[in-house]
Amino acid sequence: MNIVNLTPHALNLMPAGPDGPVVTIPPSGQVARCAVDRVQIYTVTVNGISIPVNKTQFGTVSGLPDPQPDTIYIVSALIAQAVSNRPDVFMVDDAVRDDQGRIIGAKALAYV
Repeated sequence: MNIVNLTPHALNLMPAGPDGPVVTIPPSGQVARCAVDRVQIYTVTVNGISIPVNKTQFGTVSGLPDPQPDTIYIVSALIAQAVSNRPDVFMVDDAVRDDQGRIIGAKALAYV
């Protein structure tokens, strides 16, 4: 199975947790992205300062290759949601944290 990491950073897969074996998937150099449009819908005032409130709309996904035999793609949760019809697209799941609460890996992959 070919695993292509379409995120900008290495992913540490730790199915047994932090004390077990680690599979590190390096970034492929290609990053899947999603177009974002922000539309201001109103403002709120806090301590006399107007703060815009936007509605975020996600659009076209770019940087995601077409399906290939025996290949899966790991992407961000946002991209996975945008292409939930693609059975070859996964995101990381079940975060593993160090003793300071920082994410150091994931125990699994997931579909949306």
